[in-house]
Amino acid sequence: MENGTHYRTCHLCEAMCGVAIEMKDGHIDSIKGDENDPLSRGHICPKAVALQDLHEDPDRLRKPMRKTTTGWQEMDWDQAFDLVAEKLHQTRQDHGRNSIGVYLGNPNVHNHGSLVATMPFLRAIGSQNRFSATSNDQLPHMLASLEMFGHQILFPIPDIDHTDLFICIGANPMASNGSLMTVPDFRGRLKALKQRGGKMIVVDPRRTETAKLADQFHFIRPGSDALLLMAMVHTLFKENLVDPGPAERLVKDVDLLRLASLAFTPEAVSARTGVATKDIRALARQLATTRKAALYTRIGTSTQRFGGVATWLAYCLNILTGKLDISGGVLFTQPAIDLVELGAMSGQNGHFGKRHSRVKGLPEFAGEYPASTMADEMLTPGEGQIRSFVTIAGNPVLSSPNGRRLEEALGGLDFMVSVDYYLNETTRHADIILPPTAALERSHYDLIFNMLAVRNVAKYSEPLFDAGPDTRHDWQILLELAHRLERRRKGGRLPLRSELGWRTFKQIGPDPILDLLLRAGPYGADVGRARGVLQPAVDLIMDILPQRHLLRGLAKLSPLNRHWQDLPKGLSLHALRECPSGVDLGPLQPSLPDRLFTRDDRINLAPRRYLDDLGRLHDMLATPADDDLLLIGRRHVRSNNSWMHNSQRLVKGKDRCTLMIHPKDASRLGLQATDSAKISAETRQIVLPVEITEDVMPGVVSIPHGWGHDREGTGQSVAAAHAGASINDVLSDGDIDPLSGTSVLNGQSVTVKVWRPGRQRKRA
Repeated sequence: MENGTHYRTCHLCEAMCGVAIEMKDGHIDSIKGDENDPLSRGHICPKAVALQDLHEDPDRLRKPMRKTTTGWQEMDWDQAFDLVAEKLHQTRQDHGRNSIGVYLGNPNVHNHGSLVATMPFLRAIGSQNRFSATSNDQLPHMLASLEMFGHQILFPIPDIDHTDLFICIGANPMASNGSLMTVPDFRGRLKALKQRGGKMIVVDPRRTETAKLADQFHFIRPGSDALLLMAMVHTLFKENLVDPGPAERLVKDVDLLRLASLAFTPEAVSARTGVATKDIRALARQLATTRKAALYTRIGTSTQRFGGVATWLAYCLNILTGKLDISGGVLFTQPAIDLVELGAMSGQNGHFGKRHSRVKGLPEFAGEYPASTMADEMLTPGEGQIRSFVTIAGNPVLSSPNGRRLEEALGGLDFMVSVDYYLNETTRHADIILPPTAALERSHYDLIFNMLAVRNVAKYSEPLFDAGPDTRHDWQILLELAHRLERRRKGGRLPLRSELGWRTFKQIGPDPILDLLLRAGPYGADVGRARGVLQPAVDLIMDILPQRHLLRGLAKLSPLNRHWQDLPKGLSLHALRECPSGVDLGPLQPSLPDRLFTRDDRINLAPRRYLDDLGRLHDMLATPADDDLLLIGRRHVRSNNSWMHNSQRLVKGKDRCTLMIHPKDASRLGLQATDSAKISAETRQIVLPVEITEDVMPGVVSIPHGWGHDREGTGQSVAAAHAGASINDVLSDGDIDPLSGTSVLNGQSVTVKVWRPGRQRKRA
């Protein structure tokens, strides 16, 4: 790579920060924020600087690895592909297609190549036993979007650059840079909000990094957010503050929601939530009476026993107060490559509960079962038992509840393959590891997070380093395996037409597809003189064809659609290469009713699924809170789930994997700041150093997510030296939100005791 400055998007979290990488003598000399990036505007967080660490990491795998009786051995790519394809094909032949399981980790959504290749790979596998990080994360948001707006990835995004009131519940954007809200430089944007007279209110069981910057902060008991939100809904109706504003003509079933909220008065929920009655009413009034306001909830509210209901109610509150589809409220993005419209054109709006898992009967969502039941499906004998397993860029042993049980399940498989460039807590159980190229060795376009950004932008990054002849991109790995599996399924050969199609797909890769989608989208290439011929045809198609017709969908996305006439044009891969810092496509804009995908083109304010679940919420309201300690997770700006701990610059300094506990609880339990504590639930337990702080609510303890690098046989030396302990070694995989199937990662009860090394032995 030539010397000079090269521009990229950092892929290490949701923020899409633009970085300027200075190269000298073929090596990275510095990484700084790109001042010309239209979204991040020069901001980067500490993770971006660690791009160099990941690329240069001596622990990163670069060739296929095979587990043998004497340890891991390298093998060549063709041999590895043949062996994996043969083993998976044999499993399917012997035990049926559902005997193969697949898990997709979070990093896949940062990678357009992997996204393009995943679907053909999954079709070649043919199994219904699919899992991903979704059910440990954002599933309730996807379900609410599907039920209310008709599409699972149509998310209302806070217009934080123009709002005057930002209410944040169960989220910490100062650490995450937003989540389902791509917002680099949250601190700078918050400063601008306050300079224009606005304010931020935070509700959380912990005084987070975000909460410390808030104008108002309220503690809330973990798992009770749905009660708070329903009491806010009650207040709106009671005080005649309901006004959906521009969305009023599109909203239905307002009265059903009013009736559902009758019993949930602020007085009734105050004791259960820990939020004062007056504060609940004030929250509702401030949201209703501030014209430009947005209510934002995230993982703290979604990964709990009422995650489905809480997320639905947050959407409802934005709608009832007229904040949907207005500047400064919550709006839908219009990305250059619109996966929402593309999905709808092919009938892929999303689905829920079409089938249920074999062992526990849990509902699928978008073809995936909840990750909490992976171990059940491996350990329970019978037809459909998972015998072979594939993980792609995921570490569920650390990221899914009851990681020790999942380890037991992985250890009993007939065969396992992992597409990953680390030997980690999950991949150490694999028979074959297929390492893809690292991020700086491949091109990058963010298909997913552009759909979640607080501003419409587009940016393409060229590979910074030559990957080398003996490496494979992840899309090449997935397509090669899919091709070989299809050939085996067809008896050793494919029809000539299919064979040519596979070879072409593998040869061209994802970037030409990316170019086509950019050119055909709303910001696409200007057709010049041909417009006089093509425009009438597009107008006719839009006028006469039915709403769900494929041809009409193509015309709707086309840059010739008059609806897009005010948008900038000329977008293509070539155009983005000419603008390496990215292209600004403008602020979020009102888009209803065109952006709705429900059958009647109206917003379903009270889907039956949520109303049916309110019986559980009534039961919670009627049950006094017990005195159990409730466990919550947390995140740090220098960490991203389980895969950023092998960078010395990110893990150095004060130990961050601690048990946070309030002074009152510490005193009651006889804990001191120099102690370690045993945290347990049933037979599950871990040991962590104690951090006594008033930043957590009394009755609440907090452990960060993603640590636990003390397993034997992993190949990450820095991570092992800063092992910590996994919160998921304590959490139960049997505790889920029954409405959505989401894992309960916040609000499970635990016991905490002083741990003395001389008298008690730490569990290995």
